[in-house]
Amino acid sequence: MLRRNNNLVPNRYRIYAHRLAKGRPLIIGGLKIPYDLGLAGHSDADVLIHAIIDALLGALAMGDIGMHFPDSDPAYKDIDSMIMLEKVMEWVKREGYRINNLDNTIVAEMPKLATHIGRMKERLSGVLEIRTNQINIKATTTEGMGFCGRGEGISAYSIVSLIKSNHV
Repeated sequence: MLRRNNNLVPNRYRIYAHRLAKGRPLIIGGLKIPYDLGLAGHSDADVLIHAIIDALLGALAMGDIGMHFPDSDPAYKDIDSMIMLEKVMEWVKREGYRINNLDNTIVAEMPKLATHIGRMKERLSGVLEIRTNQINIKATTTEGMGFCGRGEGISAYSIVSLIKSNHV
């Protein structure tokens, strides 16, 4: 069991990336985004939720997404990443914590994501059991540089802080 001397767990930061591929839906932040390419992966490949899961697992000192939801397990083939996030939130609560705040950045040259961010925050707030004003999501490009800039993939960065559940 995770033990801390104070009520706040230090921030945990994670990066996640998936390659864009034909024949897959583009799911980001629990939303199906209209686009001609999707993200390749064993699950639904929701890059934002995967970054959030890894940040939460890091804050709990419980490893990473691959340890708990391995791509070698057929049970996770094409699974909705929100289901995995719900499971991780059970662990957060079991350890006596809740989310204090969450800051995320999605890096994608295309599609443009700004119009979807409000709905992503709404979807996430329900599963994370926090208000939308405790979630920040930004979308940016790399102005043509790197694999995201060339349109080969999308990455997401997430930083989370947890606080003891009984702390006001």
